[in-house]
Amino acid sequence: MATVASPPHPPPPLLSVVALLLLHCAGFASGGCFSAIFSFGDSITDTGNAVRLGRVGGPSGIAPYGCTFFGRPTGRFSDGRVILDFLAQGLGLPLVRPYLEGGDFRKGVNFAVAGATALNLDFFNDKGIQATWTNKSLSIQIEEFKQLLPSLSSDPKELLNSSLILMGEIGGNDYNHPFFQGRKPDEVRAFVPSVVGAISSAIRDLIEFGAKTLLVPGNFPIGCVPAYLDVFESTDVEDYDSQTGCIKWLNEFAEYHNRLLREELNLLQKLHPHVTIIYADYYNATISFFRAPEIFGFKAPLHACCGSDGRYSVSREVQCGHTDAKVCSDPSSFVSWDGIHFTEAAYGTIVRSLLEGPHANPPLIRACPGAQLDEVYDF
Repeated sequence: MATVASPPHPPPPLLSVVALLLLHCAGFASGGCFSAIFSFGDSITDTGNAVRLGRVGGPSGIAPYGCTFFGRPTGRFSDGRVILDFLAQGLGLPLVRPYLEGGDFRKGVNFAVAGATALNLDFFNDKGIQATWTNKSLSIQIEEFKQLLPSLSSDPKELLNSSLILMGEIGGNDYNHPFFQGRKPDEVRAFVPSVVGAISSAIRDLIEFGAKTLLVPGNFPIGCVPAYLDVFESTDVEDYDSQTGCIKWLNEFAEYHNRLLREELNLLQKLHPHVTIIYADYYNATISFFRAPEIFGFKAPLHACCGSDGRYSVSREVQCGHTDAKVCSDPSSFVSWDGIHFTEAAYGTIVRSLLEGPHANPPLIRACPGAQLDEVYDF
C-alpha cells in the first residue's frame, strides 16, 4: 500500500500478520511456513467449486474469465489468480484445489463457493429475501470440511496445527443479496451482528477441530465497487467521497461490519490464547487503489474491465461473459474485473500489502524463508 494512504485502524490487541509469520516460520521454516491451506468463502475465494455446481458458476466457466494467467476459464471470478492463489504461491504451496474437483487434498482444499453467505438461506427466506445463488453457506462448508478431515491425515489435529485457515472473505453476499433487491440500509445493517456471529461460530468449530492459525478477512470498500456505484447512483454530490468518487454510506457500512468483526476476533483471541487469529484488513489494503490509483498503475479504478458501456462500464443487462460484453485491452490497469470482483493485478497487490508490507513488518520475504515472492508477483 502506498504511503499516501491513510493508515489502517489498528485492531488492538489482535495479533498482526507478522506475529503469525514469526510464530510459525520459526517452527516450519525448513518446509515452508505451513503444510497446507484450508479455505472457505464466496466468489472472492472460489477457485472452481461454483462452476462445478452448474448454474451458480455463472460466467466464470466461459471466456474471457481466466484469460490473464491461466489462459482459459477455471471457475475463478477474475481474469486470473485470486487472493487464495497468491497466498499459496507466496507460502511455497501448490494452488489450492476446489473441493468439488476431488483429488489429493493433503496440501489444502478450498470450499469457497460463489454466492455463498455466512448465514444460512433460511435467515433470508424468513425475511422475504431471495438468496438463491447457492445453499453452500459457511456452516455447510464447515460441515463438508469436518467430514473430509479424517481422510486427510491419521492425525487431523496435527495437520491443522501446521496449516493456515483462510476464512473468506465471507459475509459480502449477506449484504449483496438484500442491497441489490432494494432493501433499506438500516434493515441490512441490522444483519451485521448475525453475520459476524456466523463467522465466529465457524472459527470456534475450526479451533475445536485443531486449527491453530486463522486468517480472517474483513469486507472491501463496497462503495467503490462498480456494481454498487451503478445501482446506487445518486444526484446528490454529498453521497460521494470527493477524493475517490466512492459512495460514502456504503463504505461506512463496510467499516461497520469490519469493526464488529474485529471486536469479535479480539474476544475469540482472549478465549483461545493458544490460537493465532489474524484480521486481514482487506478494506485498507484496497482503499488506496481509489485514493491514489496512479501509484499502483490503475487508470480507471471505478470502472470494470469486462462489462458494458454503462457509466462504470457495467450494466445489469450486459454483464461480463455476455456475447455483447466488452473487454479492456489491459486488465492490469483496472481494479475491477467484472464490476463486482477484482482483477488479478488488484488481488496480487492486496496480498503483497498483507504479506510483504506495510501490513506485515518485517515483510514475508524476510520472515518466511519459504516464500516465492518474485515468482508470485510476476504479472
